[in-house]
Amino acid sequence: MIKAKTRGLLLPFAGLLIILFHLAPLYITLSIALKKMTDLSSRWSIPNYLYWQNFVDAINGSHMLRAFSNSFVITVGTSFLIIMIGAMAAYPLARVRTKINKWILNLVLTVMMIPTLSIIVPLYKVMNDMHAINTFWGVILVLTTHGLPLAIFTYANFIRTIPRDLDEAATVDGCNGYSVFFRILLPQLKPVTATVLILAGLKVWNDFEFALYFLQKPQKQTITLTIANFFSEFSSNINAAAAAALLAVLPVTIMFIFLQKYFISGLSDGAVK
Repeated sequence: MIKAKTRGLLLPFAGLLIILFHLAPLYITLSIALKKMTDLSSRWSIPNYLYWQNFVDAINGSHMLRAFSNSFVITVGTSFLIIMIGAMAAYPLARVRTKINKWILNLVLTVMMIPTLSIIVPLYKVMNDMHAINTFWGVILVLTTHGLPLAIFTYANFIRTIPRDLDEAATVDGCNGYSVFFRILLPQLKPVTATVLILAGLKVWNDFEFALYFLQKPQKQTITLTIANFFSEFSSNINAAAAAALLAVLPVTIMFIFLQKYFISGLSDGAVK
């Protein structure tokens, strides 16, 4: 009984520490974004004035709106392909339980463990041969293939929790395999789709490695590359960079607020095998 009470007191305290640990960088970023460059006070202290010029410099001085547009196009295109291809690939892997499909799922897990930077050089050569450098479709293709393993694994685990009776009933009513998937199964995948959308969309929106190598033209740069441009070898504007980072966080934060209910449900249901 005492251990249960102690655990009940420690768990909220531990959760609070984790929340503060993750909010600390955001707090420091906000503090820097609201200060003048000449203000050398502690970054932990919020200034007694509000200096909005950093946000103006972030928007006007770095083509932030164009970077937002580029990141939006890449994120939407990549997320759509990851969701559709991932769900369609996971459906037979989850429904037809054979040794080959089990090996394929294990291979998917193995691919997830490969570090991104280890494939940059051969991938750059392939992209160059395809004339895909400095193109949105090239980056979308790379990010889609990079995000598919997690999507397939997540969808496969979730589909296993859906009774097979739905498939059999639809087949009896005359539906073929495609009709069963798009008309019966796909509507049941809303929670896990929200989970995949948040995980994949956040990763694509924050991508820096692939964008750095494959989007070298200034007019093609994404939001992460634009923020990096505030720092150079001879000068830097950390205040404007902090303001730009706060602006970049807003879209994904709003998306998570609207999808968090489905996100939590998708994670909990997808964990059941």
